[in-house]
Order: sequence, then structure tokens, then C-alpha cells
Amino acid sequence: MWLPTPIYERTPQLWLLMAVLFVVLAAYIGFDYLFTYFYMLLGIVCGVRGFRVRRMRVDYRRAVREEAAAITELPVTEA
Repeated sequence: MWLPTPIYERTPQLWLLMAVLFVVLAAYIGFDYLFTYFYMLLGIVCGVRGFRVRRMRVDYRRAVREEAAAITELPVTEA
């Protein structure tokens, strides 16, 4: 599935925003309700997902940058 670049670049922040919203919602309704634990768990899952997506993108971009730098370096040969 293809997403426009501005949306694609913001997905980790969206996951983290959802995590904060779920945790705040759970704290707001209190721990007397069964859904509170579900919201907390969902918030933690969203947070982990956001950090994971961000980390994967950073690692991939670093690898591409290093590969491009290695390709552009020309070996020195003596004649």
C-alpha cells in the first residue's frame, strides 16, 4: 500500500500519540472498570509499535547512507 510521503513520515508520531491517548484515557476512567486494563495494554502496544517503526526507519536510512558512501569511494590504484 502506498501512502503520501507526509503521512508516511508521520506514522511513528501517530502511533505514539495514540499510545498517550489510550494511557490518558485509562487513567481518566480509573481502574475500577475492566476496559481500563485493555486501554493501558493498547497504549503500551501502540507505544512499542511507534518506537519500533521509528527505529527501523533510522536503521534502514543509516544502512542506505553507508552503502552509498561505500559505493562512491573509489579505490586508489597505483600504476
